[in-house]
Amino acid sequence: MDTQSKISNLIKEGIDVLKIHIIDESYKHVSHQKDTRGGHFKLLVISDNFIDMKLIERHKLIYQILNKMMKVEIHALSMQLLTDEEYRNQC
Repeated sequence: MDTQSKISNLIKEGIDVLKIHIIDESYKHVSHQKDTRGGHFKLLVISDNFIDMKLIERHKLIYQILNKMMKVEIHALSMQLLTDEEYRNQC
């Protein structure tokens, strides 16, 4: 299973996901000299589990869910974590 699928599956097991989109941006970091293990990913998760959660709490939740993948399979992770209402208000 590829890394994007693992990320998606773990998040879907950890919270109720309305939408998830993962972009692998590892190609942008090919020239890194240090810490070359793991990929660079951009993550959008829409979930009403985020209702009444501060941004830092949302990030901590996702880091807890992906804990075993961090630093090995994931080197960098950019996250946009929104409730369904927040997502709809952006459009």
